Amino acid sequence: MKCSVYIATSADGYIATLDGDVDWLHTAGNTNADMSKNPDMGFNDFIASVDCMIMGRKCMEVISSFNLTPDQWPYGDIKIYVLSNSMKEPPENLRGKVEMYSGDITKLMNTLEGNGFKHAYIDGGATITSFINLQLINEMIITKAPVILGEGIPLFGKINNTIKLVDAIADAFPNDFIQVKYGVNYL
Repeated sequence: MKCSVYIATSADGYIATLDGDVDWLHTAGNTNADMSKNPDMGFNDFIASVDCMIMGRKCMEVISSFNLTPDQWPYGDIKIYVLSNSMKEPPENLRGKVEMYSGDITKLMNTLEGNGFKHAYIDGGATITSFINLQLINEMIITKAPVILGEGIPLFGKINNTIKLVDAIADAFPNDFIQVKYGVNYL
């Protein structure tokens, strides 16, 4: 099964402030730029390419805090699993949208693949790190916001082995965000 990361970071590599806030994503860059050619910087095309998603509990809690209406829900009808050893039920506003999972990641991936899923979206710093350490990530699409936070929650935690990123393709957007797509080569 193909596993892809699609995530935004600050220019210094943080996915959120220390308290988990991501509001800086909405104010970074040139907010007056003409983004009419690619208003979502490829997110909708990416979502259309995946058939399931696996995220961490903290990522789910951030999404829950947005209190999105059905029209604002960005993930369509894809199957979403949330990894958590501490929560058994999702927040009320995400019930029916996500399923909690506690257990072995490799077993989950084998089950998903056995059920016909072909392309998973992996989200959340700790979850991404776990998948990299299991050598499950095939590609990473990282969008750098033109802001330096100075501190925060880093995209990557402790990586067990050196990972070589290959076949880079970069796009610079009018709002000064830069997106790089990499293949992942485990040494």
